[in-house]
Amino acid sequence: MKIAILGARGMLGRDLGDICRAAGHETVEYDLPGLDLTDPPWVFRTIPKCDWVVNCAAYTDVDGAQSHRGEAFAVNCDGARNVARACARKRIRLLHISTDYVFNGYRSTPYSENDEPDPINIYGASKLAGEKAVKGEGGRYAIVRTQALFGRHGHNFVKAVIRLLQQKDSVGVVVDQVTCPTYTRHLAEAIEGLLQLDVTGVVHVSAEGECSWYRFAREIASCVRPAVEIKPITSVDLGRPAPRPPYAVLDKKRFTLLTGRKMPHWQQGLHEYLREEGLLPGERAAGDENR
Repeated sequence: MKIAILGARGMLGRDLGDICRAAGHETVEYDLPGLDLTDPPWVFRTIPKCDWVVNCAAYTDVDGAQSHRGEAFAVNCDGARNVARACARKRIRLLHISTDYVFNGYRSTPYSENDEPDPINIYGASKLAGEKAVKGEGGRYAIVRTQALFGRHGHNFVKAVIRLLQQKDSVGVVVDQVTCPTYTRHLAEAIEGLLQLDVTGVVHVSAEGECSWYRFAREIASCVRPAVEIKPITSVDLGRPAPRPPYAVLDKKRFTLLTGRKMPHWQQGLHEYLREEGLLPGERAAGDENR
């Protein structure tokens, strides 16, 4: 297949390009500064004849979106619409990346694709608007909702915690937000498989298991610098501009039905990431292979 990747130098886009090429696909890749999803003529001219467009490009600054609503909606909603419209007119299949933040997180059971979205921050609202825009253009589409991404190519929670572990003797991390930390390489492998299946509609794809950011940070510390104390704090203590869903776990049953497999557990993703970064001690790496 020939696959066009938008946002190809981002954390997910880089891994997706690598995975697709390794699987024998041809990729055409676009990113900043040349990529401009807010320019409809540019989008229509640029998207090439191909089998799939995968839109990984997004405004992802959750806190920044609270005070830059126009910028977030311009990329996440208007940009998504421009891509979907171009794909519909050219009869190209589109796979669009969305987020768990379309849900409010006020429940204690995982969210399925059929649950009603209700975002509680501007970022989530802009991504939900983007989903609706994609659906409204009448083309053949799939929407993959995912969450809590970390990977080797870009800023993420794991890198931030490791930096703090190297600087401090104790680190405070929120304990009242539960998620599914997802390794971008595992997500990229799942997306490539969905492209092969010619999937349509909304599919939730994230790591198996669930944990608080506090629990995730403790696992990182146990692998990298166990002597550092990880202290539980609340979202109120942290005082971020954008509210986060307290429980944003995605239900992956549809993904399993489609593919016949489950996503790797978040701990497996973390250990593979740390191993690739040379940060997992040899003894732990050997033991982890037998988990």
